[in-house]
Amino acid sequence: MTGPKVTIIGAGSFFTNAWIRDITLSEKLPEGDFALVDTDEKRLDLSKKMAEKLISETGSNWEVTASTESENLLPESDYLINTIEVAGMENVREDYEIPKKYGVDQCIGDTTGPGGIMKAFRTIPAWLDILEDAEKLCPDALVLNYTNPMHMMTMSANKASNMEVVGLCHSVQGTSRQLADYLEVPYEELEWECAGINHMSWFTNLEHEGRDLYPELLRKAEVPEIYEQDPIRFEMMKEFGYFVTESSGHFSEYLPYFRKDPDLIDKYCREGYRGESGFYSRNWPDWRKKLDEFRRRWVKGEEIAEELMVGTPGLEDFDPKERSHEYGSYIIEAHETGQETVIFGNFPNNGLIDNLPDDGIVEVKTLVDGGGFHPCRFGTLPEQLAGLNRSNMTVHKLTVDSILNEDREKGIRAFMLDPLTAAVSTPSRIRDMAEELLAAESEYIPDYLTN
Repeated sequence: MTGPKVTIIGAGSFFTNAWIRDITLSEKLPEGDFALVDTDEKRLDLSKKMAEKLISETGSNWEVTASTESENLLPESDYLINTIEVAGMENVREDYEIPKKYGVDQCIGDTTGPGGIMKAFRTIPAWLDILEDAEKLCPDALVLNYTNPMHMMTMSANKASNMEVVGLCHSVQGTSRQLADYLEVPYEELEWECAGINHMSWFTNLEHEGRDLYPELLRKAEVPEIYEQDPIRFEMMKEFGYFVTESSGHFSEYLPYFRKDPDLIDKYCREGYRGESGFYSRNWPDWRKKLDEFRRRWVKGEEIAEELMVGTPGLEDFDPKERSHEYGSYIIEAHETGQETVIFGNFPNNGLIDNLPDDGIVEVKTLVDGGGFHPCRFGTLPEQLAGLNRSNMTVHKLTVDSILNEDREKGIRAFMLDPLTAAVSTPSRIRDMAEELLAAESEYIPDYLTN
């Protein structure tokens, strides 16, 4: 094959379906190789069969290899897509239920707060091992990280590795389309600017044909049918002036305002991604089973029951012949062809946003071409937005510093500074919560945290 080699680490992920479909649907890319890696041999086999059928469905001739050992497939990789999950199934209940005992109520709990910190403790060591291997076996590869907690994963890579890494999410492109729907404006005509940190980036400009759309969005927020789709994001827009990129439920975990007592949760939170308590911990194991069953049936050409699709992330609107808005395939296409594209990626700040810490990770408009990634300087965020970002950036920095320096106290203080956790408890109680979490998940985290 003359085309690129794309290696996917954690290929059991539901994202793998989309990446392989998107890449094979590109008319600009020469056919190359997909290398699939996953430590779960059964799920890896399913992913390989799914990949082969997707390639057949799109009429392309990409080749597929698979291995449970990344060292077998990393050599000659041009692109490394990371989507690993480290012991999540074994710990998702503890990530939710232990903090809940201390009054910390989470909806998703995998990117910030107690659940996000614990996921970082489990995931970053394995992530750094992958990057260390990549430095030896494919040092020139571009690394696309989709694994959460995004901010902490990207920060640890920047501090500990020489690989060129971008953190990728779908919240910017997804929310911009959602805003076009709310505003009843054709998406191609919506003019916008966006910057901040992952899951807390802000649409600082919304226009259509030179007209400011924020007054109209505020009016739309008064319509109950629209408000109910995004209560917390609309509340924050009313008070802070701007709309944020992440769903109401996930976003609520980054804030001290909406989840600190049952009355507030009843008032502002709704089912599902709009803020449901324990939504992720209760549903994720079932989603994973449904994904595996979907793959088994789809590969065999069997009829797929509607209940497998409805409510399952990545399956509800799955179309094997329609390219998605995920950035992965467009990055590879731009880098291979030299034809510039625009994404929103997560990179070290280094002056990209004036009033956020230079050593933090920010999410900004980024140009991609044959030379790689070129994040664009944004300037200054409205200070009220920067303040909300900084409160979470401190938590993320302490967590990463704890891991890189094996400093247990920094890890515990990360819990203490989390905005939601701090809103409901005292430092000593938060320490008790952290100690209980570390003990419960001791089998899956570094030894320095359990001593």
